[in-house]
Amino acid sequence: MLPNHKINEVALSEKLEVSRTPVREALIQLASENLLEYFPRKGFIVKEIDTKKKLDVFQVVGVLDALAATLSIAHLTESDIERMEELVKKIDLSISEKNYPDYQTYQNEFHKVYINKCNNDTVIELLASLQNSFVRQIYLSKDEEKLFVVLEEMNEQHKQIIEYFKKEDKENLEALIKNEHWKITHIDMI
Repeated sequence: MLPNHKINEVALSEKLEVSRTPVREALIQLASENLLEYFPRKGFIVKEIDTKKKLDVFQVVGVLDALAATLSIAHLTESDIERMEELVKKIDLSISEKNYPDYQTYQNEFHKVYINKCNNDTVIELLASLQNSFVRQIYLSKDEEKLFVVLEEMNEQHKQIIEYFKKEDKENLEALIKNEHWKITHIDMI
């Protein structure tokens, strides 16, 4: 749905074949996650998030994700590294099949491997909140060729992240995640 689109609760509940109560609860949850706006007596509208706000959020996510990565170095196991390597392969396959939903799922799982090992609940909670509110998809474009070229670049960075984890190279790991991986270079696609 496009920004500023009004959500029709009745039509949605009919389409899903459920009562209005669970639909309303789901819409309230989406509003709490900054994806919808609620107007009394008017209903829910898809929220438009301007480009500057998105860029600001990505900058914060980059810093927090880099912090999580450097904190997790001491806690990652061989199994965690292997899991990230498996996910990178799944991401490559998703890209080759032009399957954006799978790409997004595996990309999120990749980052969660080390985020969940950072041993800092506040960082974990902040990143989860930002992920749910603003970073559901990083890039989206009608130009599929351009989109998947950008996603390939990002997955190459995932491979480099793994190498820095293996070397326990905190400085380069932090710099890559903070200054490159979360830096939005294709503003027209966010």
